[in-house]
Amino acid sequence: MNTKGNRAKSGKRVIPGFGLSLGITITLLSLIVLIPLASVLVYSVKLSPAEFWGTIMEPNVLWAFGISILTSLIAAFINVVFGTILAWVLVRYNFPGKRILDGLIEIPFTLPTAVAGITLSKMYATNGEFGGPLSVLGIEVSYTHLGLIVALIFIGIPFVVRAIQPVLEKLDGRYEEAAYMLGASGFTTFRRVILPELKPAILTGFGLAFARGLGEYGSVVYISGNSAKEHTQVVSYVIMQKLERMDYASATAIALVMLVMAFIILLAINIVQIRQSRRTGGEA
Repeated sequence: MNTKGNRAKSGKRVIPGFGLSLGITITLLSLIVLIPLASVLVYSVKLSPAEFWGTIMEPNVLWAFGISILTSLIAAFINVVFGTILAWVLVRYNFPGKRILDGLIEIPFTLPTAVAGITLSKMYATNGEFGGPLSVLGIEVSYTHLGLIVALIFIGIPFVVRAIQPVLEKLDGRYEEAAYMLGASGFTTFRRVILPELKPAILTGFGLAFARGLGEYGSVVYISGNSAKEHTQVVSYVIMQKLERMDYASATAIALVMLVMAFIILLAINIVQIRQSRRTGGEA
């Protein structure tokens, strides 16, 4: 105790070289994040306001934004439901193969998204393992909006599970026991006791899954079909089209809008996390 107090009073840090470490951190952050993001803004300002809005208001660009936002929202909502169930099972139950199942959640993180897109498009095609039986029922998945949602669910569900899982692990079981002793049903206990504690984590997972889906390219470019007529093009594919045509200004204009949307989503997530930490600290 005295040693710790003496160290705190002397102002010595456990890891020396704060100035050097901070300089390296800022340099790497600038090279990897800040300068590339700033270049998007620099290329975008080369367009006049009329040209900028003309690019954004192109019919195919508007459709791409609408499809990307809608399918990402739907996939994020589905991931919230099933991600919560998955996290609950992994935390609250012990069963054979639990560690394997927990590890499988990480596959969308490690698997190249292009591989995921090719695999899903083949499996859900009309002659695929899953797509064949569904096509008999009149449900087509590959090269449709439904295929986009399937791909976004695949790449987004780990964000929800990993956001909720640690909160469930730290949740004090005494609150649930008290609710049961007071005569609350299982559903009431979940709704009034557990869900309020999980809400910030659920919102965080939802935001991360939505943000990832909004900018996804590799897993959706194959299964979507990229048809302008069927409106299955996503924003990331439209940006790639602009780049292939050497239209860098238009591509960066669209990228700037996506960048602003990403900042708004991340800001909302940080606000939720700050409020949760304050509430937890207040209760302590």
